[in-house]
Amino acid sequence: MRRLIALPILVVGTVLTSLAIAAPAQAHGYISSPPSRQAQCAQGIVTNCGDIQWEPQSVEGPKGLRSCSGGNARFSVLDNDNKGWRVTNVSGTTTFNWVITARHATSTWEYYIGNTRVAQFNDGGRQPGPTVTHQVNLSGFSGRQKLLAVWNVADTPMAFYVCVDLQIGGGGNPPPTTPPPTNPPPTTGPTPTNPPQTGGTWRAGTAYQVGDQVTYNGVTYRCRQAHTAIAGWEPPYVAALWQQV
Repeated sequence: MRRLIALPILVVGTVLTSLAIAAPAQAHGYISSPPSRQAQCAQGIVTNCGDIQWEPQSVEGPKGLRSCSGGNARFSVLDNDNKGWRVTNVSGTTTFNWVITARHATSTWEYYIGNTRVAQFNDGGRQPGPTVTHQVNLSGFSGRQKLLAVWNVADTPMAFYVCVDLQIGGGGNPPPTTPPPTNPPPTTGPTPTNPPQTGGTWRAGTAYQVGDQVTYNGVTYRCRQAHTAIAGWEPPYVAALWQQV
């Protein structure tokens, strides 16, 4: 009798393990403006990037690293300083805009140039909103610099890594591509949605399904992940959700 019971349990355990292994990785977040290296790959500004062009939000690795790829071999192209990354002119205080596609409880956000931590923002374990904005003082640096941003998750040993190429002292900061509020509070009720639309103009508050097509500023995009649109997730700025057609 014991053998008859043990066998179904073993089979169920094997099936569950297989499903866990096959499950797709959850989306997370990255800097959309100034355009980070993974954002440039996802938007086709830089080509031949490999897997990162489909997963700009997934550069995850153990805390304490100082690499653009987060130690992830699949995304090693991000560590190549000679790839031809587009450099953004900034001066003084610069605004960095994150797009968050999985809102992990957060301990800190850190910004580094070389071995110098130029800014830190402590969230104390709070859950971020769908977009996060930080203003970082870069006045102590000049010329071309590679900035590393780190999002430290509060309840796991992991962090997310983003590199942004900057020319400090070369002009004003580009306009933000996400709304100005930092860490907007999570909604407490269901998000109002409209029926999915194909071929229409992108609109916040609309529920989009994989394969839906919309236009934004005269450009057509195809939905890559089902979601309900919000301000700050406009198609050009969220490559994890939209692909230009």
